[in-house]
Amino acid sequence: MYTEYWNLKEKPFELTPDPRYVYYSREHEEALMRLIYTVRDLKGAMLLTGLYGCGKTVLSRVFLNELIGSKYEVALLNNPRLTARELLAEIIFQLGGGKQETDSKGKLLRAFNEVIYSNLNIGKETVIVIDEAQAIEDLETFEELRLLLNFQQNDRFLLTMILIGQSELRKQLKQLPQLKQRLMIEYHLNPLDEKDTRRYIEHRLKIAGSTQPIFDPKAKKMIYRYSSGTPRIINGIADMALLEGYLQNKEIIDEIIIKKIVNDSQLEAPWAA
Repeated sequence: MYTEYWNLKEKPFELTPDPRYVYYSREHEEALMRLIYTVRDLKGAMLLTGLYGCGKTVLSRVFLNELIGSKYEVALLNNPRLTARELLAEIIFQLGGGKQETDSKGKLLRAFNEVIYSNLNIGKETVIVIDEAQAIEDLETFEELRLLLNFQQNDRFLLTMILIGQSELRKQLKQLPQLKQRLMIEYHLNPLDEKDTRRYIEHRLKIAGSTQPIFDPKAKKMIYRYSSGTPRIINGIADMALLEGYLQNKEIIDEIIIKKIVNDSQLEAPWAA
């Protein structure tokens, strides 16, 4: 609706993860480098956590794009709220092992072993990515993931596992010290600071085709204050601000518009919470 008014090719602040729009703060860049290092150097497993909306999922999509069309066979589970056997069957299916019945754990493990070695024999490394891993409710499912890391040959891991989740995932893993010990590489994504929030807004506008300032400095500062630097909240405020500016026939988004969006959304500044 507002894209033509602001001379944009597309909406710059959609909530769905789009690797084209990824903004690399220092922390996001470091997290990506650790993900790539974990896989390429066969480190076995990594844990990536962060608050809801901090950019973990879009970063994982960028990471997966790095692996597509290469020597990696990838299983990506976005909804891991499954039993241990269901999770294993889904992993096997995504790795090319076909649909599996879940009545026998022994059969599932043999099928997993076959698909792992089949991929290895054609020069492909196996990567398992579990997104939203904090949604796993059953400790048995976590234990199953730990057991998968036992698949080794000549002191090298036959697969790489990446666990991605919200901060509470770290609390869950405290109950599973044997799995926690396998996660040799860890990283936690924090929200953006004020400078990165400003750059994040400018970056997304540029990708969407903007060639001139749309948000004034005070508006960007206020977005930071009310979002605490969380990309998902930044997107929500900025998107509604562009719509409001269009409806009011504004030439630029100022702090008055941001205040209106915040009030309409009933957001509270961090210091007021």
